Amino acid sequence: MAIPTPKRSWRSALLVYFCAPVVTMLFLGFSAGLPFLLVFSTLSAWLRSDGVEVAAIGFFAWIGMLYSIKFFWAPVVDRLALPGLTRLFGQRRGWMLLAQALIVAGLVGMAGVDPVGNLGWVAAFALLVAFGSATQDIAVDAYRIESAGDDLQAALSSSYIIGYRLGLIAAGAGALYIAAHLSWSAAYLCMALLMGVGVLTVLIRPEPARASLGLQLVHEPSVRVFLRTSRGKPKAYRRLGAWALGAVVCPFMDFFRRFGVKALGLLLFIAVFRVSDLAMGSMANPLYIDLGFSLETIATVTNIFGIAMSITGGILGGLLVVRYGIGPLLIAGAALVMITNLLFSALALVGDRVPMLVVTIVGDNLANGLASAVFIAFLSSLTSKAYTATQYALFSSLMTLPGKFLSGFGGLVVAAQGYATFFLVATLLGLPAVLLAVWVNRDAALLGAQER
Repeated sequence: MAIPTPKRSWRSALLVYFCAPVVTMLFLGFSAGLPFLLVFSTLSAWLRSDGVEVAAIGFFAWIGMLYSIKFFWAPVVDRLALPGLTRLFGQRRGWMLLAQALIVAGLVGMAGVDPVGNLGWVAAFALLVAFGSATQDIAVDAYRIESAGDDLQAALSSSYIIGYRLGLIAAGAGALYIAAHLSWSAAYLCMALLMGVGVLTVLIRPEPARASLGLQLVHEPSVRVFLRTSRGKPKAYRRLGAWALGAVVCPFMDFFRRFGVKALGLLLFIAVFRVSDLAMGSMANPLYIDLGFSLETIATVTNIFGIAMSITGGILGGLLVVRYGIGPLLIAGAALVMITNLLFSALALVGDRVPMLVVTIVGDNLANGLASAVFIAFLSSLTSKAYTATQYALFSSLMTLPGKFLSGFGGLVVAAQGYATFFLVATLLGLPAVLLAVWVNRDAALLGAQER
């Protein structure tokens, strides 16, 4: 049985959002969300408006693969000290500043290139932005987890989500507005200036406390064995081997050592938690269009109600976790994400009805905002403070890959069975997540109660 979580008063729970670490994540979330659309939909709009062929624009979607494979270089961000920057700012802040510099350089480079006849340069600068953005995500996630204890992680997560959404608004609607009234170059230069929000935040806020790399390595049994058995070998070889073990091998060994065979169940839970949501995501916009909703209606409803409800859900999720604990909210979040998919089935049956569209968008975004805040807090509680960047990057990649893979088959299901059946199938895909959430809630050790 899960150990009951002591309840806080509502006033105490609300005051959590005014803690310095929680406010910090609002600004870092903005810095993380800003670059995302600038190499995706906003960039696509720029290229198409300048007359670039649709077929060529499609290849730019591959840039997004960098976000899905960031765990490959997460050990480097986790462990490698940057000359000068690490000494002056610390491991996390040093890497964030480097990543932000890459993003700014890429945005300025994109602003100075005419896409017509220079697609290669646009792609190169966009890759630089995406790489810097994914690297910033790794460092920010580690910074967030190390900034406070498990009791604040949900509030930190919801604050981060709010900031991230605001960054998306700036890079989406904001950039389009500037481009319409000035130029695309001006829009991307303005976005580069807005990255100053993240830079100033990093410069103002302190580095979270963590053990030195040398001290962490000394306590790793596998590293001690390597150093003992490699006596007499060149010093450079021993140092490189110890670093590689500590950065790449030990994070995975640590996770399985702490959870044992339950680690496999946890990994399965992480993989299926968002399957229901991500699997149906690819067919949401086609449903709206096929039902006859205008693009203006879709944009208005999804932006006004969707973003507002996503932010509300994030705040509510953080607040409820502070008061009731992660376990019960994991069950509620998984169930809500699953059940709200039925709203899309109902919309498909009802047809072109704006009130039903509003209800669907409100329910879906509220549920996803709440579930995301809770689940990010849960993933944060699973990471070891010695390997935050590496382990969280692995978890976040695993969280999205199965759903993204299954979403590719959505069109085939819709073509064969229709939208209503498709969203019913997507709903049923959420059942494993609910069942595994119940299992997690019944075991206190899986809710971050273990020693790290």
